[in-house]
Amino acid sequence: MTNWLPNLTQGGGPLYLRLADRIEHDIENGVLPEGAKLPPQRNLAFDLGVTIGTVSRAYALVRERGLINGEVGRGTYVLERAAAGAVPAERRSPPASSPLDGTRELDAAAEKLRFDATAAPDVGQGETIAALSARTNHAHLQEMTSYTRTYPEHWLAAGSRWLARGAFRPSARDIVPTLGAHAAVVATIAATTSPGDHIAFEHLTYSQVARSASLIGRRITLVETDTHGMVPEDLERVCAQRHPKMVFLMPAAQNPTVATLPRERRIAIAEIVRKHNVWLIEDNLYGALAADPQPVLAELAPERTFHVGGLSKSVAAGVRGGWIACPPNYARRVQVAHRMLTGGLPFMLTELSAQLVLSGEADAIREKCIAENNARLALARRALSGYSARMSANVPFIWLELPEPWLSGTFKNAASEEGVLIDDADEFKAGRSDRVFHHVRIGISAPRSREETARGLSVIRRLMEEGSAGYDSLD
Repeated sequence: MTNWLPNLTQGGGPLYLRLADRIEHDIENGVLPEGAKLPPQRNLAFDLGVTIGTVSRAYALVRERGLINGEVGRGTYVLERAAAGAVPAERRSPPASSPLDGTRELDAAAEKLRFDATAAPDVGQGETIAALSARTNHAHLQEMTSYTRTYPEHWLAAGSRWLARGAFRPSARDIVPTLGAHAAVVATIAATTSPGDHIAFEHLTYSQVARSASLIGRRITLVETDTHGMVPEDLERVCAQRHPKMVFLMPAAQNPTVATLPRERRIAIAEIVRKHNVWLIEDNLYGALAADPQPVLAELAPERTFHVGGLSKSVAAGVRGGWIACPPNYARRVQVAHRMLTGGLPFMLTELSAQLVLSGEADAIREKCIAENNARLALARRALSGYSARMSANVPFIWLELPEPWLSGTFKNAASEEGVLIDDADEFKAGRSDRVFHHVRIGISAPRSREETARGLSVIRRLMEEGSAGYDSLD
């Protein structure tokens, strides 16, 4: 389609950015179908009356967006829709891999050791929760028989108390109780963005959020990270080029890399999102466990940050308790979105979550979970001695670098064959990426005992020592 000529008279900003946006627009609307050949850069520059550098920058930007590809001697072509991943859902043919697909073994055999989960360990909290549930149910017999139509003040007070960190003390009027932290994040995305909007993620993160965002029509864009977490300079680039509406971050004990953002990066990120008018979701699930002295992002950018937390990693995953601290005047909007997406809060679980927090039982259970996590981390340090394993006090997972010649997916399969379930790096990829991570995440809180933990860790060490030559995937 070498006779295609875009109109750049509309819109603002640099010409190269207007041209890139027009190319993306015409690809998404079928004007430039998959496989179409874009005009040679020199020809298009002449036809538009711009420099070849302008066209070159625009083509490079659209290539970064994953929509086109160019080869020397062949020209520049629109990628297939499944490869581009940016065509509106209503016009996209079913891909081989969709947001509904996952890599977890959901129906894993009962005899396998579960190192692929990070929920709060069993520290005997079941008895406490059962007793509190019985008292709560008996005290609210009438409320248990109908829909939850109002949010009692103590539900909001519980969220304010649980989410408080350092100098951050969210107001109860800005709290939204939710059916766990995942529902909190998805409700926030639905309430503040529209289909087609970009949401920025780290290359590796809690990918279920990215998949959920894709499922409701949002587009994923990736930001570079290093050992300290998100790189502010690359976030600045992404904001300037892709104009995301929101950034999802886990600043403390990031899942899966265990990275914790330094104070100066948090300040820089707060300034960047403020400059570019971008929302922030701060997932602090693991931050409730981590010994992190840094200020939370909600303290640095309170007018732009939705701060999310819950009970799944610190108390009990089955309670499904979660809360969002919203920027002023946004709680009602997020509350409505949460109800539309989930059908509403169950009174029993929400009341139980509030009572756990307000009674102090949640804090007591969290301390026991931290002690158990640290005991298991001590086992891991001994079992994985000599290998590069990132871990952090109190946090129930390890980011293990695999020795040569192991690949992440192959190692996961080998461990499964040996009866140990772990997560490979692909499980945490927020979107299509050519980055390769030779790591696996090992959750240490799900095994039923320290003995099981030690047994699974010994299997993992033996596999690393044997190398991939000791693993045969053929029957």
